[in-house]
Amino acid sequence: MMDVKQQLDLILRGVVEVIHPIELEAKLTRAMKENRPLRIKAGFDPTAPDLHLGHTVLIHKLKHFQDLGHQVLFLIGDFTGMIGDPTGVSETRKSLTTEQVRENAKTYQRQIFKILDPEKTLIEFNSRWMGPMTAGGLIELAAHYRVARMMERDDFQKRYHEQKPISVHEFLYPLVQGYDSVALKADVELGGTDQKFNLLVGRELQRDYGQEPQVVITMPLLEGTDGVKKMSKSVGNYIALEDKPGDMFGKVMSISDLLMHRYYELLTTEDLGRVKMLHPMEAKQALAELLVGRYHGGEAGRQARAEFQQKFQKQEFPDQPDKHLILTAGDMQETGESGTGSIKLIKLIAQTGLVSSNAEARRLIIQGGVEVDGEKESNPDKLIAFDPNQIRRLKVGKRKFAIAEFKAR
Repeated sequence: MMDVKQQLDLILRGVVEVIHPIELEAKLTRAMKENRPLRIKAGFDPTAPDLHLGHTVLIHKLKHFQDLGHQVLFLIGDFTGMIGDPTGVSETRKSLTTEQVRENAKTYQRQIFKILDPEKTLIEFNSRWMGPMTAGGLIELAAHYRVARMMERDDFQKRYHEQKPISVHEFLYPLVQGYDSVALKADVELGGTDQKFNLLVGRELQRDYGQEPQVVITMPLLEGTDGVKKMSKSVGNYIALEDKPGDMFGKVMSISDLLMHRYYELLTTEDLGRVKMLHPMEAKQALAELLVGRYHGGEAGRQARAEFQQKFQKQEFPDQPDKHLILTAGDMQETGESGTGSIKLIKLIAQTGLVSSNAEARRLIIQGGVEVDGEKESNPDKLIAFDPNQIRRLKVGKRKFAIAEFKAR
């Protein structure tokens, strides 16, 4: 194992919060002294069949611990998946059937080993200990937590004040997730920032059950290709692990330069100083090749890059386009804290004045007649992301061209 300082340098990369740093350092120090790897847990409910890059933020952090010699516990929440995680939702989630959960779990097991070492990963299912638990055992578990504490959750509190229903079984979700840490004797648990409440329940339950409480590490929620909203299949801004190589490469190339550096930090171990010295186009192509290579093999990554370069070099963009459009924050549908913004493609094309109406813009986009920075776009509602002062090149139809420039201030 590396020394504790070196381990912390890698572990803390991209992390939002550690509860508590002094405990993490003590656990790492003891692990080295006793030559006993820490047990690192992260749970995933198989509520959908596909994993995307947003999910891999946690998986990469698991890989960091794995590379440091620690034991990774990849928990598939086949029991909690049937309850439905209430985190961040405004109404009770629809419960999944056992069959749906099991089918989705199969794809998770296949996809995670594109990152993790299967020989060093322990896959667990929380139905192993929750399935046999009796009604009496569940009541005993519920006795370890107070309703007042449960209502401290932002989402429960908001729904209560808005008089939206909260089902009793939703209170069980954080309890079961917390009990998973007891069952697995976790030393550290990873989760997104939206999971902080659930992760802390695990600490409290471990203490109640006579265990040393786990260290909680929260990771940021990765923005999708629009650069604003969390990566999500329902929003349509996701990059799936099983996207075709060319599609994955193109989606990575569509993200903003600012978001590219965030992807580097959270999805790779590349030296960020070196990356920032590269030309943004070169850095983004290198990132896209790396990610495609990780999920489809190195040759697929190199081929996707070659095909993109060949296609990009063929693009003929005039020195004097038909329109130079200046966008401001008021034109954007979504804006970020760092001065970024995003606008729906249909609105962007309509504002160029190179089409007669929104209807024509929609028809042209759907028919494949619009390109953004050399990439064909066919979804009129796709959010096109802009960094402050970024310029994007638009091809509208066969012979019309525009430059869209975002002036954040």
